[in-house]
Amino acid sequence: MCKCMPPDKTDKEKVMSKRLSVGNLPHQMTGEELHSLFSEAGLVASAKIITYLHNGQTCGFGFVEMKTLAESQTAIALLHGRQVDGRPLIVKPDRPQSKCAFSRRRK
Repeated sequence: MCKCMPPDKTDKEKVMSKRLSVGNLPHQMTGEELHSLFSEAGLVASAKIITYLHNGQTCGFGFVEMKTLAESQTAIALLHGRQVDGRPLIVKPDRPQSKCAFSRRRK
């Protein structure tokens, strides 16, 4: 295990992030649609869908940052598992990015 990796967090600490990771997005969803969807849970600071560099198509996941921790918790409770275009969304707190390149291979 890499020495620069942070220790695993408890479930309570994992929820304490305003930035959320959103998976299993429909490939035709836009950033504006993602922003609109998460605005149901509160004020959205930013919403971004990740795209492939070589062709610009969406990867099926993105990141949303809510204004407050309470709103991020509300978004998880409200939107995790919700069906969007026949796909159940996966909404969870985003893990902090490690400075170690090898940590991305973990899990």
